[in-house]
Amino acid sequence: MRYIAAILLCMAGPALAQAPAAPPATPPADPVVATVEGEPVRLSEVLAGAAEVLPPDLRNVPPDLLMTMLPPPVMQQLVDRAINDRAIIIVARRQGIDRDPEIRARIERAERQEITQALLRREVLPRLTDEAVRARYDREYANRPAEEEVRARHILVPTEAEARTLLAELGRGTAFEEVSRRAGTGAGQREAGDLGWFKRGDMVPEFANAAFAMQAGQTSTAPVRTQFGWHIIRVEERRRSAGPSFDEARETIREQLLQDEVNAALTRIRAQVNVQVTAPAAPPAPALLQGAQPPAPPPAPSPARR
Repeated sequence: MRYIAAILLCMAGPALAQAPAAPPATPPADPVVATVEGEPVRLSEVLAGAAEVLPPDLRNVPPDLLMTMLPPPVMQQLVDRAINDRAIIIVARRQGIDRDPEIRARIERAERQEITQALLRREVLPRLTDEAVRARYDREYANRPAEEEVRARHILVPTEAEARTLLAELGRGTAFEEVSRRAGTGAGQREAGDLGWFKRGDMVPEFANAAFAMQAGQTSTAPVRTQFGWHIIRVEERRRSAGPSFDEARETIREQLLQDEVNAALTRIRAQVNVQVTAPAAPPAPALLQGAQPPAPPPAPSPARR
């Protein structure tokens, strides 16, 4: 199929340029290109099976016209592929594979998924317009006030005593980056504790309050305790950031709209049917588990981010 794709890509432009201005006067709408056990294989089936290799310029060309544009070797390979697919189906049905309970269940699941997706597309896609995206941007982004941001480094250690020892070392002139790489733990230590730019709400309150109380170039005078341990913080830069432009926010807003519209569509659909939940409530945990210790928590994420 790579060979077919390469040929189609090479000939798409010239073929379209050389295509006749109008199709024959009475062309068959969907011609039969082969039969397998008497079953017709139509051109639409051939092209549907090869859609993934057709260049975009050829995907909307009428089937009978496209048939005259494709080189004969390419057309023959596409027809052979469709014949093989049909032969497999016929032989599989002869062997009763289509009546196998597991296969039937998988076919029914696939059918339900296709129907579900088709209905949701019909309900949702017409509402995902450029006007809707712009309206949400104007409502939620355009007038958003600029927010303060801080770029900071930190050194995270398990105990206050360790933090104070490191503060004393910093006071003697050792570079913050050197101490962070050597003694710090948690995210950002490979970058000498650099946490990048963040807003106040991105961090746990104890860390945010300390960081946003300092000016650029300042280091915390005392260790800051959070749920992750003890931090020494140095603020590198401060700025006020404006909200994203429409182009920057477009895809994020579209994704938000998509999720909102899917949820709204599900609400509308549920309102059209009678639902009775008969599944029993989840049973209580067995007494055997009472008092058991939970497994050890995974490694902490970013040491200060929420």
